[in-house]
Amino acid sequence: MGSTTSTGHHSIRHLLVFRFSALGDVAMTIPVIKLLLDQHPGLQVSLVSDPFMQPLAQGIERLHFYPADTKKKFRGIKGLYALSRQIRKDIPYDAIADLHNVLRTKLLRFFLAGKPVAVIDKGRKEKKELTRPVNKKLRPLKPMFQRYADVFAAVGLAVRLNVKGGVVPRTANLKSVNLSAINGPVAGIAPFAKHAAKLYPPGKMKEVVSMLSQYPDISILLFGSPAEAPVLQEWEREIPHVYSLAGTMSFAKELDVIAGLDVMVSMDSANMHLASLYGIPVVSVWGGTHPFLGFYGWGQPPGNAVQLDLPCRPSSVFGNKPCPVHGSAGCMNGITPAMICEKVIDVLKKD
Repeated sequence: MGSTTSTGHHSIRHLLVFRFSALGDVAMTIPVIKLLLDQHPGLQVSLVSDPFMQPLAQGIERLHFYPADTKKKFRGIKGLYALSRQIRKDIPYDAIADLHNVLRTKLLRFFLAGKPVAVIDKGRKEKKELTRPVNKKLRPLKPMFQRYADVFAAVGLAVRLNVKGGVVPRTANLKSVNLSAINGPVAGIAPFAKHAAKLYPPGKMKEVVSMLSQYPDISILLFGSPAEAPVLQEWEREIPHVYSLAGTMSFAKELDVIAGLDVMVSMDSANMHLASLYGIPVVSVWGGTHPFLGFYGWGQPPGNAVQLDLPCRPSSVFGNKPCPVHGSAGCMNGITPAMICEKVIDVLKKD
């Protein structure tokens, strides 16, 4: 259970926020922080996170990104102590919001003791009830966005989550892709996920790409890491109207491109959350995890999720455990490429 310390009548002018971990998790903090700042005009927020995440904070007034490499420069207990001293020197904070609550952030809170603190309640008990193999309690849990907002409220900074469309100002810039052929709708496809239980079989996703390429006015941009680039470059060579961006640009430029899409196709992965920041509709494909766990994209219509009602789902919170019935990605095998393609076309028609 998250513990909190009340601020009483003390006015908070500068809030220190911790959130490390995966890109999608950090991206989910951004809409809540943006609304917090909109609703508290005198507030400054410093977000302490991995250096790679910095572009997520660009363009948001009064949000200061504080890069902290806890894997190298500030590694271990000594490193975190050094980081705490650096933070004390650099940031005139009045309170701490820990949106992560892991050993790293617990140590930082200990070293920075003396100011009001609020800590996230991750809802582990409810999540276990939702993912256990038998006697599942299948119901929508509190979204992570609300859990983040609850932490801010606990230090006296209430935030209303009026969830509608994108919240992050950003200039869409497809020119950085340098593709003169693009003049119709643009679909982004992110075919990979960190964990096997979240991964739609790549062969089937390639079929989705082939089906969409048969609509000559649709251009398809493929997103992935440099390690995934060889596979995506092969798809680019084999399928018309397809362009692989994997490993070709910085994260900041990639965000500019995502902001210019008409639709994004992804699994329960970071790209769903990145597109959601800019109000881009996302057709998301779900296997071992489930939107009910609270990690659905900001402002995304529930109907844009492609999934099957199976008694085994969800089998894990993060997709890092195989389904006890179907194995790793087996919960997705019944999802046909045509189901995904039809959903994409429906979204583009609405747009």
